[in-house]
Amino acid sequence: MTSAKQTSKRRGVSAFASVGLFKDLPRSVVRELDEASRVEDVPAGHILFNLGETGYGLFVLERGAVQLFRTLGTKKLVILDLKPPGVFGEMGCVGTCQYHCTAQAQQPSRVRTIKRDELETILKNFPEVARRLLDLVSQRFFRVLMDLEATSFRGLIARTAQLLLERADGDRVQNMTHKKIAEQLHVYRESATEVLGELRKAGIIAVGRRQIRILHRGRLERASRE
Repeated sequence: MTSAKQTSKRRGVSAFASVGLFKDLPRSVVRELDEASRVEDVPAGHILFNLGETGYGLFVLERGAVQLFRTLGTKKLVILDLKPPGVFGEMGCVGTCQYHCTAQAQQPSRVRTIKRDELETILKNFPEVARRLLDLVSQRFFRVLMDLEATSFRGLIARTAQLLLERADGDRVQNMTHKKIAEQLHVYRESATEVLGELRKAGIIAVGRRQIRILHRGRLERASRE
């Protein structure tokens, strides 16, 4: 991990109070978690962990935004854009205890880390928390599967058309780059560029700098249903 401002304790309302994973824990246990956990104020771009690293803890996002993604060479596949309060790094605490993606702060953020051994004590003493953690792992795995299914079995042109219709203000989609479209659809940028090129060649849209103009809404609507 790169350097970041760190604080072992912070007074005030517990960060765990708003996180469903730790709901209904005794106050004494929550206080112990507060004392045992570590808080980091990190800048935008800070890497919290990388794909394949051995898990050393669970993370709670208190403020800011964190993106979870995988890369292959220069290609990037976004898994989840997380807002507070949120938990991440769960795969580093179960099974083989390896992080399945990279976690990066997208803006200045405050992140609390619970060491794996501290978490294991909580899971042992409070089975309900263990069940919730497994539910979280299951839900996120299911979401990845659904994204893969959508990418594989539903036409990317239809998904792109639907996204443009959802984000349009009148006949214009502002500040929607090829990269942003790819991230929203959980595909590689090259795939998004190819689809936009097909829609442009068909005369359905016009692509400008940070702007896409819808030339034929009816045809774009039909494309979104195909």
